[in-house]
Amino acid sequence: MIKLTNLQKVRAIIVFFMVALVVSGATAFPVESELKLLCSVLNINAETIKDSPAIFGFVYSMKESITEVNLHTPQLAYGYDWLAFAHLVIALMFIGPFRDPVRNKWVIQWGMIACVAILPLAFICGPIREMPLYWTFIDCSFGVFGIIPLILCMKYIKLLEKEG
Repeated sequence: MIKLTNLQKVRAIIVFFMVALVVSGATAFPVESELKLLCSVLNINAETIKDSPAIFGFVYSMKESITEVNLHTPQLAYGYDWLAFAHLVIALMFIGPFRDPVRNKWVIQWGMIACVAILPLAFICGPIREMPLYWTFIDCSFGVFGIIPLILCMKYIKLLEKEG
């Protein structure tokens, strides 16, 4: 069995986190296509949503809304482009702790704060934007699950500090 050093563990976690941010961000670019594909794969349409779980109706509504917006005001989709860009830029922030985790541990701490900050944003803006409560919980899961690797990362960084 391979035994990783604390530095290798930190770097592996950071790479995982960066890849997750990039993948998450990249999915914001083709949101209309993704929603159409999801509805096709799950057979979600105007007929089937009547007898389906509420989330299917929500997904169908989002697909119809995004399609309509892109048809009439494609400029609004530019916000998704910036959302994707923000994810990519945030991922780049973690290059610093990848290179020197102890000196740049503040980036990990900042990431943890950002994960916690997702919760009030989702619970404040979700209802304002008429998002269903279950979707608010899905959004919150990004913060809850995102903070776990960062907490582990901080644990290993503290061990690195003790190692000197």
